[in-house]
Amino acid sequence: MVKRHHTPLRSSKQDIEQIRKVPRTAQTEAPAYRLAFSDEEFMTSDELRGVRFQLEYLKPELWLQERGVNSTVVLFGGARIPAPGKDPWAAKTPLAARNLKKNSRYYQEARRFAQYASLISRSMDHKEFMVVTGGGPGVMEAGNRGACDVDAPSIGFNIVLPHEQAPNAWVSPEYCFNFHYFATRKIHFLLRARAVAIFPGGFGTMDEFFETLTLIQTGRMEPIPIILFGSAFWNRVINLEALAEEGTISPGDLDLFSIVDTADEGWSIVASRYDLPAVRLAEQLDSEEE
Repeated sequence: MVKRHHTPLRSSKQDIEQIRKVPRTAQTEAPAYRLAFSDEEFMTSDELRGVRFQLEYLKPELWLQERGVNSTVVLFGGARIPAPGKDPWAAKTPLAARNLKKNSRYYQEARRFAQYASLISRSMDHKEFMVVTGGGPGVMEAGNRGACDVDAPSIGFNIVLPHEQAPNAWVSPEYCFNFHYFATRKIHFLLRARAVAIFPGGFGTMDEFFETLTLIQTGRMEPIPIILFGSAFWNRVINLEALAEEGTISPGDLDLFSIVDTADEGWSIVASRYDLPAVRLAEQLDSEEE
């Protein structure tokens, strides 16, 4: 993983290998004898939660540092949004199925937006503006797929869940991470973010949107483009103007984000903000899956 400087001291890895050669006795098989860092029962105990937080922060951080990834473009959105032409896998009612099929257009918009970001990233040797998603299906899959369309790597920050969250096939294996804690995953989503694109989604998407807004509103994060895709969707499901009218947010807080309907609109906001060169996509995406 991280390149080590030469040291005359014996390494932890060497000791792990040595332990495997030790004769099996009642003493060497006892839990107390296990090396602390290779003792799964010890490492997963409640008392070691703080250590696990640190490890989950450090592993992706050091991995990305080593590969020179300096900045990212983050795509958030629903795992249940299907690709065009595909049946929704999670619809519980006919109405939900119709709406998910209607919102499948945002799969294509996410894919196209990721293509724009990835073409810029490719021109910068994949050090800047690399696409990041949650690594799962739906909008996340579309983001990683868009990067793959233009032969660019992309990152997937997966998390262990009882359902939904196996890595999609378009995450670059070299950048396919897995998390236990939502908290450390969220840190990595925003740690290098130069823009956040948010597509229609559910509780998780709302959580990510509002947390990003909160960090910027409170000055805990530098302002970056926050782009909501889907004016009809967002104007229906949330009413932030009402919060301003009630006085619980400031009227200026509504300027912390933009609402668009297409990838071209969304990318123009990012390109303008960072004075990026124009990029041209080879072709339009088909409305149906190939």
